[in-house]
Amino acid sequence: MGVVLAAVGGLLIDIPALALGADVTSSHIPAGLEIADTAVQDLGFVLAAVFFAQLGGRSASAAQFGLRSTRLWRSVRLVAVTVIAFLAFSASWAAAFNAPKEKLLEQLGTGESVVLLLLSAALTCALAPVCEELLFRGFIFAALRNWRGPALAAVITGILFGAIHAGSAPAIDLVPLAVLGVALCALYQRTGSIYPCFAVHSLNNSLAFGLLEEWNWSEILALMVCALGLIWAAMLAMRRAGLIAVDMAANIRPGG
Repeated sequence: MGVVLAAVGGLLIDIPALALGADVTSSHIPAGLEIADTAVQDLGFVLAAVFFAQLGGRSASAAQFGLRSTRLWRSVRLVAVTVIAFLAFSASWAAAFNAPKEKLLEQLGTGESVVLLLLSAALTCALAPVCEELLFRGFIFAALRNWRGPALAAVITGILFGAIHAGSAPAIDLVPLAVLGVALCALYQRTGSIYPCFAVHSLNNSLAFGLLEEWNWSEILALMVCALGLIWAAMLAMRRAGLIAVDMAANIRPGG
């Protein structure tokens, strides 16, 4: 359903743009529209998760999607371990198989203007991590965990997480992405919160974004800080709007 919503949402954006004279073909989509289409796809993932979570009249709270606090410094340590372990695996995989350079940022038009660069960074380093984590860890992993336990749920979720990137990432990179998906499930299981998963996902995407853009380390670090700050601001706004409850935060054990 998430894929269907993404396709329909993309059409709702592309058809008016085509009517207004945009050069949209099956093989070419202008960078600005590519960013809008991808953003709609990410939001479609969240809408699909919320729809199925509430199917049959069940109530679904933000806490059930992992939007609840956890012990800060323990989570920081686990985030650091997850990032370092995955980067080590990813570097070994790239060295062994000589993975080609991703073309996604070229499609998003990061080299065309500063505006497109900033929008692409916000999309890939903030919006995508939040939406994908809410779908894959917050809903799919949590639902499958209730079915056959966390181990099998993590493997299935990781495979789905890698598969959904087919087309935007080289085929050889789908295995590391699946491994990252499993690692994020383990992180969610250990902390009981999806916030550490937001952090790992955002840090990974920010690093990849900066390396693909051939930025120096200070620029990559600034991107990481800005992306995490943007996610934090969005979560704070949701809490103030009453979409994330405060009182449930400390009452749910990891994995519960």
